[in-house]
Amino acid sequence: MRMTGISKSFPGVTALKRVDFELSYGEVHALVGENGAGKSTLMKILAGVYRADEGEIWLKNQRVVPKSPKTMIDAGVSVIYQELTLIPYLSVAENIFLGREPLRSNGLIDWSAMWLEVEKLLAPFNLFLNPRSVVHSIGPAFQQVVEIAKALSLKADIIVMDEPTAPLTGSEVARLFEIIRKLKADGVAIAYISHRLEEIHEVADRVTVLRDGERMVTAALSDLTVDEIVSHMVGRKLTEQYPTVEFPAGDELIRVEGLTKKGTCKDVSFSVRSGEILGFAGLVGAGRTEIMQLIYGYRRKDAGRIFLRGREVQLRNTRDAVRCGIALIPEERKKQGLVLGLSVIDNSALSILDLNTSFGFIKWPAIARIVGEMVRSLEIRTPSLYQKVKNLSGGNQQKIVLSKWFARNCDVYIFDEPTRGIDVGAKAEIYKLLLSRARNGAAIILVSSDLPEVMNMATRILVVFGGQIVKEFRRGEATEEQVISCALGLERQSTVEALAAGAHK
Repeated sequence: MRMTGISKSFPGVTALKRVDFELSYGEVHALVGENGAGKSTLMKILAGVYRADEGEIWLKNQRVVPKSPKTMIDAGVSVIYQELTLIPYLSVAENIFLGREPLRSNGLIDWSAMWLEVEKLLAPFNLFLNPRSVVHSIGPAFQQVVEIAKALSLKADIIVMDEPTAPLTGSEVARLFEIIRKLKADGVAIAYISHRLEEIHEVADRVTVLRDGERMVTAALSDLTVDEIVSHMVGRKLTEQYPTVEFPAGDELIRVEGLTKKGTCKDVSFSVRSGEILGFAGLVGAGRTEIMQLIYGYRRKDAGRIFLRGREVQLRNTRDAVRCGIALIPEERKKQGLVLGLSVIDNSALSILDLNTSFGFIKWPAIARIVGEMVRSLEIRTPSLYQKVKNLSGGNQQKIVLSKWFARNCDVYIFDEPTRGIDVGAKAEIYKLLLSRARNGAAIILVSSDLPEVMNMATRILVVFGGQIVKEFRRGEATEEQVISCALGLERQSTVEALAAGAHK
């Protein structure tokens, strides 16, 4: 596949400027760059989602004009998008074979054959996922696996993977890499987009770096270091990925005692002080997000108590939590944190409308002033306050979620996967914003599947396994291996075995 001179513009934004990109048989070609660099736009042009303003696309030495996604699927191009394209109220099997269901001789769907085929597609991931499960009932990591299985079922010549590992754990990522190596051996060409530069060196052959819609370099991975790739991406050197500034912790701001929800978590207790960053580590499905949703009032607890500044509070819903000064930056920003069809000012103002009304009328001049200050202080790149959020990059969208809550100046901030799908430059900015809240005296709870992120940013780390806190570490006390061991439940298992051996003696 060869793309030459590809250009694309949107209202107020030039996304691509005469970009070249190519793929060979059995090659993994990584495509990297900051959010908004044009990576996803380039691949959507290849997939037939967008029409290029200029440029040509060649497949197997024949020029093609992508008229629709279906024409490119028929031509052998399959795409695993960063934003999942699953239908939530259909089953896993129905999503994978949508429009291509195996039929019996009488024209009815052969459900048994379809379920069996899905089990074969999921087998390499070594996880149990019922083909009949409804997609909205499974977590983001499992949904990502379904999306990958759907692409594999098409038996395409070219597979585009846009941030495929973002919601996956270490073991799931390892299985995905095994599948990629098998696809390479079978001659499949893979375009691989990722912000995790360390995994690119593990799986890719070549890399192309985009910056501001332009191709900066294309080279073999063996010829570039991670620092050199970052320098091409951001146009500068990132001297420090994780800020090391620490603040003295103040008084206790929030305390949770015996938080319990059947099937989710049991007897969860912890506290966070002013200026402290408390990290939550664990595998996907351990219950970290569900615990945060209980604290935020999104879910109803069965038992437990929550104290703010030493006073017990009853959080019946999210409105109660917001009024008490608790903010949640959710795991899925596009589904849970933003209204994509609304503007920057509309989204940023959602949390402060009640604070800026008079006799039932919204004070838009006051809101515009507050949001404008947030856009400047957070360095959100947008043509205007009235630009639709869906037209901005992932990093800027995440900053808008932050601006919504920073404008309200909350006491407790819960960051659930705050840097997922964000490039290294934007990550550094998000870390600085997180620290700014701690510096101002807020209590920070950081939930992340990025283990180095938790270990470098958090003052203390709580490891969650099976809905329970199984271990607490202070910064610098533990290695990644020890944290992972606890997250897998191995430390608990070894402790039980030791006690059993002692009892036997």
